[in-house]
Amino acid sequence: MVRAIALSVVLALGLAVVASAVAPRPLQAQERLAPNPDIEAVIGGQFDAFRSDDLMGAWQFASPGIQSMFGEPERFGMMVEQAFPMVWEPGAVTFIDLQSLGSLIVQRVEVIDRNGVAHYLGYAMIQTENGWRISGVEILDAPGIGV
Repeated sequence: MVRAIALSVVLALGLAVVASAVAPRPLQAQERLAPNPDIEAVIGGQFDAFRSDDLMGAWQFASPGIQSMFGEPERFGMMVEQAFPMVWEPGAVTFIDLQSLGSLIVQRVEVIDRNGVAHYLGYAMIQTENGWRISGVEILDAPGIGV
């Protein structure tokens, strides 16, 4: 019981940190960037790993900070399964756009889940010595129609 409570606290804290990594920052100019195939490959690779039940593969696309926060692929997987079921079992994935919010790089993605429901996610990305990695994910509001 104590272990379950401790794990719940770790998952909740982890979710709070992940959400804060991609939360909109006030007073920062938002700039739309050209598509980045390397960023799309990282995010797409993680979706492919989840589709293949390859938790270790999905873990490899997470930033060192996320890996440090969760400590092991199994805890990371539990968080994704509980908080982001559309990522855990994704259907179709479409890359919407890449944005710069100050120093934060966010790839917006549309995910159609297994039930045909559209979800919009913001993937905060960081560049490491091993290439781009996912440093957080936030569920976004659906984009407005016609602006």
